[in-house]
Amino acid sequence: MDSITQIVLGASVAEAVAGKKMGNKAALWGAIAGTIPDLDVFLNSFFHPIDAALVHRGFTHSIFFAFLAAPIVGWLLFRLYKRRYEKKLWIQLWFLATITHPMLDMFTNYGTQFLWPLKERITFNTVFVIDPLYTLPYLTCLLVALFLRRERPARWKWNMAGLLWSNVYLLWGVVIKLSMLWNANSYLAESGLKTRNAMVTPMPLTSFYWMMLAEDDQNYYVGYKSLFYPFQPSDTDTISKNKSLLDQVKWPNKNYSETLKYISNGYYTTEISNDTLYYYDLRFGLITKATNGKVKKPMMGYGMVIDKGYVQKTENFRGRGMAQHLNFSAYVKKIFYDE
Repeated sequence: MDSITQIVLGASVAEAVAGKKMGNKAALWGAIAGTIPDLDVFLNSFFHPIDAALVHRGFTHSIFFAFLAAPIVGWLLFRLYKRRYEKKLWIQLWFLATITHPMLDMFTNYGTQFLWPLKERITFNTVFVIDPLYTLPYLTCLLVALFLRRERPARWKWNMAGLLWSNVYLLWGVVIKLSMLWNANSYLAESGLKTRNAMVTPMPLTSFYWMMLAEDDQNYYVGYKSLFYPFQPSDTDTISKNKSLLDQVKWPNKNYSETLKYISNGYYTTEISNDTLYYYDLRFGLITKATNGKVKKPMMGYGMVIDKGYVQKTENFRGRGMAQHLNFSAYVKKIFYDE
């Protein structure tokens, strides 16, 4: 999830653990603990761009990291505050505020390497990485709680209301995702398609609008389903399978072709433009709806400059071609209205 959401979660968890004793100091350190796992992004510059995709949400998002860091940081905070609060309480605060970060990230598309050093990533793919409907009510409850005196029962109630909202919203996403997944191939069949291997993911900023991705032997198909109106058979994007280029490309040192297949769970396509091979991770969908249909390129991927038959430079990209055509108002309308 985004940094603000992780700060809110960490602060709220810490408030529940130690707010009655520590006051707002608990929320402050919980917010810091909830941010720490994402500091692995600063390591990206030390790695090849493709390796960096596996470093992020790796070790620092594991249960091992939480168990390792909690007693160390807990002891340091215990000493910093001159033994004013129990060392056990500091360790509990830091552990729970840290471990809930990757647990929340599990609900997003990319998931986390929670059981590091095992390489498998756990992902439920039920909430978009930025979802105001999840974050804003949670943030409101937390802020109200923090402005109340620690002794007041209402403070605990407001914070618990935020935690309850968090859990209910995440459960809501799981239920909707299962429903969408169950019906995905049937929806696409309304477009005259016989598909398999369907996956579904929430569209940006909402749990009310979902993308369905499925395939046949020649193509991938992307359909869109709002909770507010029936599936539109004509509203389907087709992406040609063009996977052979990735097997043909040559790498100067490490072969990253298999890594790219692993990252996308096999949902990918490629294309050549001038001297650049573009690899698209289709799990993140297209920018079709964000641009009101003007650009139908995939959202995420890598551009690999090829010279003398070998990849010489690799860069990741997000929303290539989206900025100049972004139409937020049309996107929001599409969530709620059948146009």
